[in-house]
Amino acid sequence: MKVHVEIDCTPEEARAFMGLPDVSKANSIYVDMMSKAMKGVSSPDQLQEFAKNLAPMGQVGMQLFQSFMDAGMKSGGTSSSKK
Repeated sequence: MKVHVEIDCTPEEARAFMGLPDVSKANSIYVDMMSKAMKGVSSPDQLQEFAKNLAPMGQVGMQLFQSFMDAGMKSGGTSSSKK
């Protein structure tokens, strides 16, 4: 049996309903910092280096995240073919 429930609400209402914290102030500070930092980036190579420096644990964190995503894509592909 499948049951589908649709709830029409704003993102703020959904956040409050699920008990998630309001991070709008932190998000606006983060966006301001990112926009100021990105003003000096003029090439894709600079952008990639900037992203590596921002990632948790730097290059190692990015490689770990990439391997995690690759493993998820591979396991998702095999499970759908077994159906």
